[in-house]
Amino acid sequence: MSATRVFVARLAGCAVFDPAGDRVGKVRDVLVVYRRNDPPRVVGLIVEVPGKRRVFLSIGRVTSIGGGQIITTGLINLRRFEQRGGEVRVIAEMLGRKVSFNDGSGEASVEDVSIEEREPGEWEVEQLFVRRPKGASPFSKGQSAYVTWREVRELAPSGEAQSAEQLIATYSELKPADLANTLLDLPVARRQEVAEELSDDRLADVLEEMPESDQVEILSGLGDDRAADVLDHMQPDDAADLIAQLPEERGEHLLELMEPEEAEDVRMLLSYGPDTAGGLMTTEPIIVSADATVAEGLALIRRHDLPPALGAAVCVTLPPYEAPTGRFLGVVHFQRMLRYPPHERLGTLIDQGLEPVGAGTSAAEVSRILASYDLVSVPVIDEKHRLVGVVTIDDVLDYLLPDDWRSHPEDDDEVSKRATARAQLTTGSIPIPSTARRAADGTR
Repeated sequence: MSATRVFVARLAGCAVFDPAGDRVGKVRDVLVVYRRNDPPRVVGLIVEVPGKRRVFLSIGRVTSIGGGQIITTGLINLRRFEQRGGEVRVIAEMLGRKVSFNDGSGEASVEDVSIEEREPGEWEVEQLFVRRPKGASPFSKGQSAYVTWREVRELAPSGEAQSAEQLIATYSELKPADLANTLLDLPVARRQEVAEELSDDRLADVLEEMPESDQVEILSGLGDDRAADVLDHMQPDDAADLIAQLPEERGEHLLELMEPEEAEDVRMLLSYGPDTAGGLMTTEPIIVSADATVAEGLALIRRHDLPPALGAAVCVTLPPYEAPTGRFLGVVHFQRMLRYPPHERLGTLIDQGLEPVGAGTSAAEVSRILASYDLVSVPVIDEKHRLVGVVTIDDVLDYLLPDDWRSHPEDDDEVSKRATARAQLTTGSIPIPSTARRAADGTR
């Protein structure tokens, strides 16, 4: 081994390679089992392979840990990981736990865990990096320390949830989709605890990447005020889809608690059929006046928080410039803006060949338009020719793909469905699903 001791938090995200040097995945957690008199024994790693699948890699197949990478002895079994009784995930379940010092000097919380190789292929928990609470004593305010497993004992008071702060810090760099998959792998109680510790905007981003049934489960575990705050941070179309899954009474109550402007957008989306352009659209496109310049348009699409599909074009309307706007004039694609000087007026660059769709246009027709004209978005207008939103390519894909595509992208039948959906999008032969998108029951 290139290392005989390593701290687990530093392993999160490390690349895993086969003997030929080909990357096969990245580490998401370390799995241990407790023993009666000895420190916990490491049984393997939880590795994420392409397709977001989490698989088990036996520690006996690891030949090298070091330099931010793990080398294995050969192929990895791609069967989906399932946690067995007695197994404990270090990052997901041990970090944040409270421990008590055997010498009676107080309590601390676990911030990291080191594992050490005792014999070839035999690893066990060796040290804990712990931090005492502030004010624990005059001499140890927030003091951190390295202790061996035998110097402490775990505390698990009845009804007291373990802290999720350290777990959240460990996964702070994960993209929302990856963090969503990580949460879905956690036990239900732990998942809810972590969700409650996430900031409103971070939790909103994560919920948008989850199947609707899991969104409902997490939101149902939050208090009404917190749930409304999270919904405020979600994209209006995602918030509408989620509220549509809730009991009508609670959904209406949450809408009343949301910020008035956000709630208004959501209510508007809920008024459209789920298989129409109005039901699929996003209500927050970039909207500018005809007098705006190329420089101003490019500045707007440079915003780091703007989804790429929304940044592909700007919409030109008469005032007001928030949906529903004044009369819709047209769109200007960002590639066209790049061809003109910064002072050029956007009103002169409108794509005259792109027609908007009505809010009642079917999802199938919207899909055909996107595919036929190689577009990533299409504007949506109401009966007064006012811009009310845009349907983006990701909105259509969310509609076309199987309800549980996020949970099982690697299954052969799901891969087949996704390929069929892509082919239908290209050819324009889109069947209308028998169940409404908002009423779909997403499953893990």
